[in-house]
Amino acid sequence: MHRGLVHAMAWSLSTGAAVTLSWWGVHTVMSGTAYDRPRALPISADATTTQGAKPQVSSTQRPASATASEPAAPDKSRKPSATASAGKPSETKPPYSQTPSPPTAGNVKGYTVDGGRVVFDLRRTWAELVSATPDAGWQMQVWKQPEWIRVTFTRDGHESSVFCTWNGHPPMVEFDQR
Repeated sequence: MHRGLVHAMAWSLSTGAAVTLSWWGVHTVMSGTAYDRPRALPISADATTTQGAKPQVSSTQRPASATASEPAAPDKSRKPSATASAGKPSETKPPYSQTPSPPTAGNVKGYTVDGGRVVFDLRRTWAELVSATPDAGWQMQVWKQPEWIRVTFTRDGHESSVFCTWNGHPPMVEFDQR
């Protein structure tokens, strides 16, 4: 009986030590890991999509009316800077920009094929995969190389691929269905 208790106690201690050591190792590795947040790429106003549908009205702008209206009155809540003199612009920059800056990203385009949707950020000399989403029931596989990206959707022997290549030329998107 005494020998059984000693073995049970030794097993419990060694198992506890192993679990503690494993937890400590995983915790140490995971606490040093920095997860990158997904980047939201701006879509330029003149970007076209392959679906052909353009929104009639932007959610952030009012539709243009047929009659001209008076310009809006200036915002009374903003006060001029005390350091600004008449006719001279202020040296301090406002904490926000009144007009949006032009997007620094490339041309974000989406492509819908049988099996899913692929979105690329097409730059002048290269491209980046923004997202690839398979339709329900489809499997997806992505290959990335320095000069090309391939996204393939498969289901029941049917295969749809989207290729984006830029080897010595501007990015070009091609489709293959089998």
